[in-house]
Amino acid sequence: MIIDATDLIAGRLASVVAKKALLGEKIDVINSGEAVITGTKEDVLARYKQKRARGDPRKGPFMYKKEDRFLRRLIRGMLPHRQHKGSVAFKRVMCYIGVPDKFKDKKAESIKDAHVSKMQNLKYIKVKEICRLM
Repeated sequence: MIIDATDLIAGRLASVVAKKALLGEKIDVINSGEAVITGTKEDVLARYKQKRARGDPRKGPFMYKKEDRFLRRLIRGMLPHRQHKGSVAFKRVMCYIGVPDKFKDKKAESIKDAHVSKMQNLKYIKVKEICRLM
């Protein structure tokens, strides 16, 4: 299954992808930098910078600066990744920056419940902007 993450709320996208991966589906998420995180720009950036500064550079927690790795880490948070079934499900999930050549001619799906137009307020920031500013 190919999911286009353009204008999808990252947390809702991650929960749907995690459920499908646990059920045994292989999931490919394209345009991972176009996913959004709700909240004001200042609050979201402050939260992620505080999370990055919390740990040790050698021991973690590790916050990735590449959009595909950032979104994949979000999806990992929705999985029981320390158990066998969670680690196997996590291997079924791949995220990509943009649209790779092998997915150009295939149809990508979107998740209607996770679209940004369902939000009450219009305050959000894209994942690629968070990664650029960190």
